[in-house]
Formats: sequence, structure tokens, C-alpha cells
Amino acid sequence: MIFLIVINLDVMMAKRKIGLSELAAKINITQANLSILKNGKGKAVRLSTLSRLCKELDCQPGDILEYKYSEEDNDNYDDWKSE
Repeated sequence: MIFLIVINLDVMMAKRKIGLSELAAKINITQANLSILKNGKGKAVRLSTLSRLCKELDCQPGDILEYKYSEEDNDNYDDWKSE
């Protein structure tokens, strides 16, 4: 069984109809770093960044972060943890 935190930033951005460059400018983060978070490639997120995302997207942290587990996705987990 594998436990993961999934970042649903792309979903919240679509719901709020805001693009990557606009959101990056509003929360004072580089487009490259925001893209890493949006695409689920990030390994960590600062609480200050999460706070600014929530403020700008008018949401709660749980709207962006999701805790999941899988019993069958072991191969993807091995790829994810080695990055």
C-alpha cells in the first residue's frame, strides 16, 4: 500500500479560471516553480506559498492538497520517490 499527497492545483486554477502566469505574478512565485507544483512534480510546498495560493484562489488547503493511498501503484511510487 502506498500513501501519497496529491496536489490538485490545476483543478483549482481551472475552477477559478486563472492561468499559470497570472497566478504566479499574484502570489509572487516564479512560473517555473508554480508549474512544478501544478504538474504534481513538487516534493514540498512552503506553508507561506500554500497560504498565498489559498488566499488568491479563495479556497482551503484541502481543496489543493489531497491524501490518497493505492495498493496497485507501486511502480509509479518508486519513480516518484527517486526524483
